Amino acid sequence: MKRQKSFEEDGPKLYLVPTPIGNLNEMTPRALEVLSKADVIACEDTRTSGQLLHHFGIPSRLIAYQNFNEDTSAKGIIKLLQEGNTVALISDAGYPLINDPGQRLVNEAVNAGFPVIPVSGCSAFLDALVASGLKAQPFLFVGFLPPSHNDRIKALQMYQNYPMTLIFYEAPHRIERMLTDVLAVLGNRQAVLARELTKVHEEFLRGTIEELLEVCPTLKGEMVLMVEGAKQEEVQVSDEDVRKYANALVEQGISRSDAVKQTAKKFNLAKNRVYELVHGDPQ
Repeated sequence: MKRQKSFEEDGPKLYLVPTPIGNLNEMTPRALEVLSKADVIACEDTRTSGQLLHHFGIPSRLIAYQNFNEDTSAKGIIKLLQEGNTVALISDAGYPLINDPGQRLVNEAVNAGFPVIPVSGCSAFLDALVASGLKAQPFLFVGFLPPSHNDRIKALQMYQNYPMTLIFYEAPHRIERMLTDVLAVLGNRQAVLARELTKVHEEFLRGTIEELLEVCPTLKGEMVLMVEGAKQEEVQVSDEDVRKYANALVEQGISRSDAVKQTAKKFNLAKNRVYELVHGDPQ
């Protein structure tokens, strides 16, 4: 067992410091103090973080720490810690490690025996969740789904029976395709789309997935999508159950088109999803 006393240990430390997701007034005094005293600040983009530090008058040394060079960067930062430097890790916006680089660094710092200390601050998905109106506990934070249609469908199928609120991140140029796949797999559930959090154009759109799809082509800005969890009657439904139900209706003399509609309504699924399961291709 490794026991860390964050405020009682001397020597170099690794701080995880969140930065504002839009409103610079949300930078906390403790975060500013940690950044001011750090020997090195590791960041995703030295230009973006350089502007942040300049705004607050912090002259600390910046180094790049990114996903594509995380292995090399982590080793370099561990070496800095071994040399006695205190390092603060920040992301472009929000909390390090939450859909941002840092996991490998934290693991290696812990394994090397250095204290890893979190600093409270901004998190887009928590901001969105507590104001969503959906059930706040329990929740499952997924983050970004895969960019390709097939991979996105497979990922969503992993979560379709979870009863807790599901939270996703998405970019504006993919939101329509993403919502279309969410509708196909999860059904027309209640959902909330939050965008431009803490900025002057902050907006919450509350409704069904189909209602969100009607307006999403006009939306801009980074987005958080929250979807209600599966209802109890939905949890045990499998693809095979859907096929059997639809085929049973057809055997009773109902047309395939009406069977798809009735099955979609019963299991709260999109019609094209049921059609795909029954026929193999979307309608």
